[in-house]
Amino acid sequence: MDPQFWLDRWQNQEIGFHLDGVNPLLERHWSALDAPAGCAVFVPLCGKSLDLVYLRRLGHPVVGVELSALAVGQFFAENGLEPRVAERGPLRVFEAGGITLYQGDLFALTPADLPAIGAVYDRASLIALPPERQPAYAEHLLALVPAAAPILLIALDYPAGEMQGPPFSTPAAQVERLYGPRRAIDALEVLDALADSPALRARGLTALGETAWRLRAPG
Repeated sequence: MDPQFWLDRWQNQEIGFHLDGVNPLLERHWSALDAPAGCAVFVPLCGKSLDLVYLRRLGHPVVGVELSALAVGQFFAENGLEPRVAERGPLRVFEAGGITLYQGDLFALTPADLPAIGAVYDRASLIALPPERQPAYAEHLLALVPAAAPILLIALDYPAGEMQGPPFSTPAAQVERLYGPRRAIDALEVLDALADSPALRARGLTALGETAWRLRAPG
């Protein structure tokens, strides 16, 4: 997507993708990753998600990246945190309470910007990108984190042609194409999410699946 699209969404507070609580799939399935205790967790395109706070309360240092400066500012303000702010190349870095957020373009982030990441949580990043951009995203993500770092990916699946994303339908076959060559892939839970998504029903969806995927090093 054009970055301005997302900046405008935040400016206009058109953020239906933001949850007011912790994602239940994260709560139910984080333990399935067997992430090392106290390891750093990377959260791409994190917005101001309360999932960041949840992961921190589990004892993980959390590192996120978010395009919108407004979203980053709201995250720290709404959680009563006063961040230290620094410039790092094209990115700004906000840090407080064991949570570090890079504000800027995800694709400007390099492995040198990250600590030793032990796990990844992707709830709203992959599905924010159109299918033609997802391969570049997956390649970049895998280049940023160690091969041993497991990933909890939450993806949506809906009938082709019923709605123009975002969020974009990312069915099992697409997840396999993107990650199968370098990760073992397991579906941890599949939900019928249509009843809980009135805004997406209003956009024309007649079916909506939400899947929690575990991606881990093979073997």
